[in-house]
Amino acid sequence: MDKIIKVGLIGFGAGGQTFHAPQLTTVEGLELVKIRAAQPAQVAIAKVKYPKAEIVPTSEDIINDANIDLVIITTPNTSHHSLAIQALQAGKNVVVDKPFTINTKNADELIAEAASRKLVLSVFQSRRFDSDFYTVQKIIKNGLLGDVVEMESRYDRFRNYLKPGAWREEDAPGTGILYDLGAHLIDQAQVLFGLPDAVTADLRIQREGGKAVDNFELILHYPGIKVSLKAGMLVREPLPRFILSGSNGSFVKYGLDVQEEALKAGYTPLTKNNWGVEPPDMWGTINTKLNGQHFVGKIESEKGDYAGYYRNLYNTIIGKEPLIVTPLQARNNVRIIELAMQSQREKRTIDFSFS
Repeated sequence: MDKIIKVGLIGFGAGGQTFHAPQLTTVEGLELVKIRAAQPAQVAIAKVKYPKAEIVPTSEDIINDANIDLVIITTPNTSHHSLAIQALQAGKNVVVDKPFTINTKNADELIAEAASRKLVLSVFQSRRFDSDFYTVQKIIKNGLLGDVVEMESRYDRFRNYLKPGAWREEDAPGTGILYDLGAHLIDQAQVLFGLPDAVTADLRIQREGGKAVDNFELILHYPGIKVSLKAGMLVREPLPRFILSGSNGSFVKYGLDVQEEALKAGYTPLTKNNWGVEPPDMWGTINTKLNGQHFVGKIESEKGDYAGYYRNLYNTIIGKEPLIVTPLQARNNVRIIELAMQSQREKRTIDFSFS
């Protein structure tokens, strides 16, 4: 057995409860030893689900603990930078929930701090480990559509009311679904196609009384490829999650990765068989020309694996693997969000720039 990495989790809201704690505790070598939970209900849940972990009231109880090797920050976006810089200065490896920070200045500061101390810094871009995204990557890599010329990727919800007390719905830095769902979609586009040449954005508030962006469309311009990223809170009828078009054919995929619903139901990869495996009725449809033959049919979805993020993180910390989700990639996701907001303000397409 390699080294045991002791983990402190700052924040035990939806992200900490649903995504982080259930996944990292399935990875051999990671030991969750402290949880900072702010609300009485969160404390009660943490004590039941993770009885071996100490529940603490403050972030400092984790950051200042000399026994903790890795700090995971899953708190409101405006606190990511301040908590991460404190943890890095205390000599901790750090994971920050997406989005990395609310601006690239803060992201650059964290990257420089981690580099100067030779610490691992990463961002929890969980949607890289989705079943559908793995499938899209495989289709593109294997040239099943020929030369890809267009991709539409969307992440929709239906909630026609404002959630009481939700910080994401306030008029404040780092709120709205561009920072939330948009961070996922932008990250996936960057993995597939790299950084765009330019960004065009349409950002809207569609719900009555809304204060933060709840609908967006981003067009990322690449040489020969158009990438459209969309999300909205008033989409009741499910639309395709992915549409890919290429010189030989198309691929269309409906439905969201099954891991999230399994996690919300209380399962983990250790307690549910066939974890991350989509049923056949969720498989995407391909219509293409392969080896001179016209083919129309279903493509079996790849297996999703959120815990793969934490396995890679552990192996990076102990020096066995390179980091999959790098802080520079996460920083550039934030940069594209900044350019999207500039595009909306100025009503024009903005050339990509790093600063």
